[in-house]
Amino acid sequence: MVDVVLVDESGKACGRADRLTVHTDHTPLHLAFSCYVTSPEGDLLITRRSLDKLTWPGVWTNSCCGHPQPGEDLAAAVVRRCREELGIEVAGLHCVLPGFRYRATDLSGIIENEVCPVFLATTLDVPRPDPLEVADWRWSSWAQVSRAVAATPFAFSPWMALQVPLVISVTTPSPPTPVTS
Repeated sequence: MVDVVLVDESGKACGRADRLTVHTDHTPLHLAFSCYVTSPEGDLLITRRSLDKLTWPGVWTNSCCGHPQPGEDLAAAVVRRCREELGIEVAGLHCVLPGFRYRATDLSGIIENEVCPVFLATTLDVPRPDPLEVADWRWSSWAQVSRAVAATPFAFSPWMALQVPLVISVTTPSPPTPVTS
């Protein structure tokens, strides 16, 4: 049995629950994370969720998601899941959206209800994903991903559709302010 960390409205740990039974039509608020992995050239690794996944099977999503175990450091959990899910090592890990939170209901009625800090990282590795987690993967530019998410949000996980514009807004330098005379 692997537990997830239950959190209160302020995001503070307040309990634990079995990961396999927590996601229902009454999912309690719990701690998760999302990670966007880039290549040294800046391309983004996106993954298509396995058709065997309980929620949002077959949709495209960010590089890696998961839940820290009780007592596990959040960054260590991200590194662990990148290894387990994608078969890669990551470097330069940093949190860009520490307070991200969302709630979404899958077509099956299962609810995701997560405080979900968002991380960026890089890898030099070629992904070797676990087929129980990932059906397909590809490298793509942030601009291509942003356009695809905006045009067809239903083809992506709801958390990715919410996160991509936010990640871009906090990581892309603002355009220069025009000089007026």
